Amino acid sequence: MGANAATSSLVSQEVLAVLVKYFDVDFSFLRYNDHSIRASILVAEWPLRPDVPDPDPLRVVYYRDADPVFALAEHVKTPMVFRPENAEYQKRIEEGRNLPQTSMAAAPLKSGDVTTGVLGFVRIGDREWEPVELNALEAIASLFAQVQARVQAEERLRHLAVHDDLTGLRNRRALLDHLEERLKADRPGPVSALYLDLDRLKTVNDYLGHNVGDWFIRVIAERLQRGVDDAGVVARLGGDEFVVIPSSPMSAAEAEQLANRLLAIVGERVPVAGEMLTRTASIGVALGEPGRDSTSDLLRRADQAVLEAKAEGGNQVAVFSDEMSLRTDYRNDIELHLQEVIENGALFLQYLPEVDIRTGEILATEALVRWNHPTRGLLSPAVFIAVAESINLAGDLGRWVLRTACEEFARWRALGVAEGIVLRVNVSPVQLVTDGFVETVAAVMREFGLDTGSVCLEITESVLVQDLEATSITLAGLRDVGVQLAIDDFGTGFSVLSHLKSLPVDVLKIDRSFVADLGSNRDDLAIVRAVIALAEAFELELVAEGVETVAAAETLLHHGCHRAQGFLLSRPLNGEEMVSLLGEGRVPVHFSTTPSL
Repeated sequence: MGANAATSSLVSQEVLAVLVKYFDVDFSFLRYNDHSIRASILVAEWPLRPDVPDPDPLRVVYYRDADPVFALAEHVKTPMVFRPENAEYQKRIEEGRNLPQTSMAAAPLKSGDVTTGVLGFVRIGDREWEPVELNALEAIASLFAQVQARVQAEERLRHLAVHDDLTGLRNRRALLDHLEERLKADRPGPVSALYLDLDRLKTVNDYLGHNVGDWFIRVIAERLQRGVDDAGVVARLGGDEFVVIPSSPMSAAEAEQLANRLLAIVGERVPVAGEMLTRTASIGVALGEPGRDSTSDLLRRADQAVLEAKAEGGNQVAVFSDEMSLRTDYRNDIELHLQEVIENGALFLQYLPEVDIRTGEILATEALVRWNHPTRGLLSPAVFIAVAESINLAGDLGRWVLRTACEEFARWRALGVAEGIVLRVNVSPVQLVTDGFVETVAAVMREFGLDTGSVCLEITESVLVQDLEATSITLAGLRDVGVQLAIDDFGTGFSVLSHLKSLPVDVLKIDRSFVADLGSNRDDLAIVRAVIALAEAFELELVAEGVETVAAAETLLHHGCHRAQGFLLSRPLNGEEMVSLLGEGRVPVHFSTTPSL
């Protein structure tokens, strides 16, 4: 009984050799039943047959094709004895093995009521089997059945260790082992990895339940297996993430072609719970060179590529590139250090003046956060604010900007240089929906003694309409505590137009994309004129962003937009430079109201 999955066949063969001698027979065999395929599988025999072809046609015998005598072994419950007087048995032996008269005793292996195999002994010529011998055969078969159960349990555990329990695909451990082997120095390459992530599976789980979601994943797993050649590996990493490793070396173009084929297969409709469901997927493709790249290198690149595909909206394939790696490293660097720099003072503010382009008078200033990165230099908010929002640091960052800007603005006022000037501060979407945001703003203004109307919060047009009901409540609260409100990047979508009459806003800021080419682009001019008309109709202040050319400034002046900011008027300034400019009170302007377009 010391046999295990690795040694059971050899140990069984040794036991059969002993039993053949003990029972004085000529042949013996041990066969297991596989009821899932209705077949009998040879495990051991004695003596060995040196003339057996490879593969042995008798190693696996399907019961549907077996002779009636052999077929009894599928469900037999008690020992069977066949002697020469059994004409049908004798005829089968003579036809199949060209032997003279034989006799056989066979005892079933049983697990409960299920026959799991058969132990058989054959004698050339006649042999009478005594009841005590048949009892012994039953006992021996019972011991073999116990070994069989142990082997099957070990095989199940081994299978579970390297297979996903939901889909039956390889799991992460098996995938890593496979890639370790494929990426050895002596193996052919390159090795392709296709990292597949289903898009928006959460909707299926939320709407139809996790059981339906699990069924959907199983269907996708079956489709992926059908879409990959037999020798390829398909693994499920967990959730809705899969990795496909083609069996043969592929170029990037060939791997991308396979990925697009899998994309189409996954996107086919699936009938589930009375619904016809369809989900798209994002697939990242990466290549690894045996002997040079590690398993982690290859999977990391494929993961970066799938994130790129998702960032582009999903339902597409992205192939890893060096540029993609640089962008990812850049983002990871920012993500790892952003919390620290919020706390240790590496962030600072610059200020962009807002000017009356008729007179040069400074009317307001916009606070702009900057990061002085130790290795990457000066970083603008466009680089790190999106990262802050993705890792739930936008609230911390926004509070730091608001408080720092108000503190510095209060200092300017104490110096007597910022009376009548408005401080503009950008607000992130996270801040708008944060409980207590209105109270936080009010507390900061009280702390630094800033009066009503001296602070204006800027909110992008797209943010306003994401959750208009909640946003309107927050905006009303901010208006009540004396804060002005501006819609930033106005004109990029016009999605807020129908709500302008009800939103408590004071200022519209024309997006820089419509201002940059004023003087040469008639389409941009048409949009700017429409925004100017809207501001006049709703009695709102209007500010043009991104004024960088004289033509743009003169066109704005001619059409009645007098407030502007941009590099033509002033570049962003640090606090001390802003104090000096406020002390002067204006910037030099020499613009004509004659339009160039």
